[in-house]
Amino acid sequence: MMNMAMVTNIVIAGVGGQGVILASDLLSEAAFIAGLDVKKAEVHGMSQRGGSVNSDIRFGQQVWSPMIPDGTADFLLVLEPTQGDPNRHRLSPSGTEIVPAVMDGVQLPHPRTLNVAMLGVLSRHLDLPMDVWTAAMNALIPARILDMNHTAFATGRSIGERTSGHA
Repeated sequence: MMNMAMVTNIVIAGVGGQGVILASDLLSEAAFIAGLDVKKAEVHGMSQRGGSVNSDIRFGQQVWSPMIPDGTADFLLVLEPTQGDPNRHRLSPSGTEIVPAVMDGVQLPHPRTLNVAMLGVLSRHLDLPMDVWTAAMNALIPARILDMNHTAFATGRSIGERTSGHA
C-alpha cells in the first residue's frame, strides 16, 4: 500500500481505443474525491489509429507537476502488452508493473472493459477507499454501460487481491 501523504506516480500505457484516457480520468477522479491534490498529463500518439497513448497521474497532499520523471513511477499500468517495454524506463526500481496477462482466462463482461478491470487490480495497491472508486465510476461512465464496468472493476479487484505487489 502507498502512503498517501507522499505523491503517488502512476503511468497508464496503452494504444488508442483501449480507454487509457477513461482509466486515467477514473483514477484521477477517485483520488480527487478522496480529497487529494491530483495532476494529470496525457500523450496521444497516433491514438485514433491504434498508436501509443500514455497518461501520467500524480496524486497526494500536494502535487506540483503533472509529469512523472523517468524512473520514478510507483506503478506502470499496461493495457497493451506491446507498451510494456517502451514504458518500463518510467518505473522506479521499487515500482510495480501491472500487465494485462493478470487477466488471462478471466471472463470480463465485455472486452472493452479491460481498462476498468485493470484499474480494479491497481486499486488493491492504493489506499483509496472503495466508495471513491464507485463514485468516480458513477460520475464518469454512461449509465447504459455502468453496471458492466462495476462488474469489470470488481473482477480486477479480486485478481488484485490475489497478487502480491507484482501483478
